[in-house]
Amino acid sequence: MIIRSAPALIAVAALTAFALTTFAQPPKEWGIHDMNRPQPKVIEPGTASTPDQPGKPPSDATVLFDGKDLSRWRADKDGGPAGWKVENGYMEVVKGTGGIHTEQGFGDVQLHIEWRTPAPPHGEGQERGNSGVFLMGLYEIQVLDSYENKTYADGQVSAVYGQYPPLVNAARPPGQWQSYDIIFHGPRFGKDGKVLRPARVTVFHNGVLVQDNVELSGPTAHGQRPPYKPQPEKLPLALQDHGHPVRYRNIWIRELKT
Repeated sequence: MIIRSAPALIAVAALTAFALTTFAQPPKEWGIHDMNRPQPKVIEPGTASTPDQPGKPPSDATVLFDGKDLSRWRADKDGGPAGWKVENGYMEVVKGTGGIHTEQGFGDVQLHIEWRTPAPPHGEGQERGNSGVFLMGLYEIQVLDSYENKTYADGQVSAVYGQYPPLVNAARPPGQWQSYDIIFHGPRFGKDGKVLRPARVTVFHNGVLVQDNVELSGPTAHGQRPPYKPQPEKLPLALQDHGHPVRYRNIWIRELKT
């Protein structure tokens, strides 16, 4: 047991009080319940999707695909028009045309995207309804038919590919529409190229939390863990052509203020 003198105890108490008053108090720019504090922006929250009908995005969202055309998307191969098929309110991967990406770059975002794997299913493991959502074109949330289909854990549906398996498998049967709601914070780099803040992601799959604010070790890749490299704070969102006719609909995004 350590016995402290009275002056030492007084000093400790003073430091503790200082810490509590300095670090435990809210910012003093605005008083508690100050009616002059700026109010949050008012938006319309949108509506939920049904199996047959996509929902309505929030009024402040950027709609990336509304079921009509691919005017906001470009081909990964050459930057030309996206070569995927559009019909009946969805876009569908056309094998061999390559991945597609948005014309606009994004950084910290809330993303909503709905997708559907082929029915009846074909293949096993990674060869069954495979595609992917690439945040900033570098960080993949796996799209896969993982309904009664076993593969490696960090490559199944809703995995941060090669890094984090999902907390649970919330897959619906093939042929049913599924959804991702993603909160993503991109990395930040210093002038010397060092990582100041790693990327982090939270994912809800069909309304179920499957990735809980996980910290990414760098870009995702097959069979390796690439390190971070300095990158812009905004880069396009990308969708993968893995040779399977996966469908997408109702894609919208909200940029988050840091």
